[in-house]
Amino acid sequence: MTSQAGVLRKRILDLVAEYHQVAHAQTPFVPGESVVPVSGRVFDSEDIQSLVDSSLEFWLTTGRFAEEFERRLAAYFGVRGATLVNSGSSANLLAVSALTSPKLGTRRLLPGDEVITVAAAFPTTVNPIVQNGLVPVFVDVTVPTYNIDVRLLESAKSDRTRAIVVAHTLGNPFDAAAVAEFARKHDLWLIEDCCDAVGATFDGKKVGTFGDIATVSFYPAHHITTGEGGCVLTEKPLLKTIVESFRDWGRDCWCDPGKENTCGKRFDWQLGGMPRGYDHKYMYSHIGYNLKMTDMQAAVGVSQINKLPEFIARRRVNFQQIRAGMKDLEHIFVLPEATPNSEPSWFGFPLAVRREAPFSRNRVIAFLENRKIATRLLFGGNLLRQPAYREVKHRVVGSLANTDFIMNQVFWVGVYPGLTSEMIGYMLDAFHHMPIGDWKTLWA
Repeated sequence: MTSQAGVLRKRILDLVAEYHQVAHAQTPFVPGESVVPVSGRVFDSEDIQSLVDSSLEFWLTTGRFAEEFERRLAAYFGVRGATLVNSGSSANLLAVSALTSPKLGTRRLLPGDEVITVAAAFPTTVNPIVQNGLVPVFVDVTVPTYNIDVRLLESAKSDRTRAIVVAHTLGNPFDAAAVAEFARKHDLWLIEDCCDAVGATFDGKKVGTFGDIATVSFYPAHHITTGEGGCVLTEKPLLKTIVESFRDWGRDCWCDPGKENTCGKRFDWQLGGMPRGYDHKYMYSHIGYNLKMTDMQAAVGVSQINKLPEFIARRRVNFQQIRAGMKDLEHIFVLPEATPNSEPSWFGFPLAVRREAPFSRNRVIAFLENRKIATRLLFGGNLLRQPAYREVKHRVVGSLANTDFIMNQVFWVGVYPGLTSEMIGYMLDAFHHMPIGDWKTLWA
């Protein structure tokens, strides 16, 4: 870069900071008029500067910012490998697909093999199981942790069980020690979906480090954001290589974009039925995709990860403020509880309307939404009751009674760092002034 270009670059980035100050100035919260979101992007001038800095290089695919982001993510989680992808859903797809690789020998997953999971889930935690021709085995969850009931694991296992794929729900860790021990005992693969739980710990150990593979999402609702984006984490070099192959069109070559002959024998390979010397950059060992993250997205992540500890701390503070404020309403709502021995990195504040409550969940949601307090349901409720899953081959252990309870009674409100104490106070006040009478009074 020439000295003149460097001067211009600095001027541009200084102007970006000024622009942020003007264009994204925080507006005052007006109760009843301003929205209280459940989630959203939280960013500052440094994030935009990093994005613009990357764009000035016009390197539109994976590049130096992605390398740095992967390195810092691996260091944060304490694992050897981090592979950036274009979404958390793609991360889940690659995690499961990687386990079908012939490179894993007798441990590879084959069509018809069973994978233990839960139906009280986000769809793309479960979808990769189905998309790879595997059979999901659904077990129930516990309330009010909303995580897999580990007491059901042994009864869920069969001779075809080969893996476990389960998420840490709303940032609350499942009993990772029990699940990991069960997987070890029966030689099963374990994939941890950490898309909602970055920074959560169990027994003092970060989630994402108990299993063979972990996944993360950087969608704007999550703990840090790159817009769209995700990551696959693993301690095992072979799994990282396989994940990268599936991400990068299924190719056997592991050269970074814009580089070649990393292996030193680009024209001296012989794989499958291909002639010896066929260009290794065009040799394919998997049926893959192109699911890479762009460098501009990664540049935002490089900046955002600096704020991650603060974001997590603010989520925990917001959660505790809501819980303390809802304590006197426990006769109406089931309040959330952290899994024993865990420290959640809360994604949301789940509430279950008790069946004996004087109003339904729909009434609560209508009342809150009318007052511009945003709500969400606990993802797909019971996925097996969703139209997309009617013809999916599966097995169920038990009645999924708690899963159905979640489908009918549970919703959640936000705890994300963009919420202020004033917003939370307004939300708590609304909860304490809910009418019990006719439906029409909810819209008064």
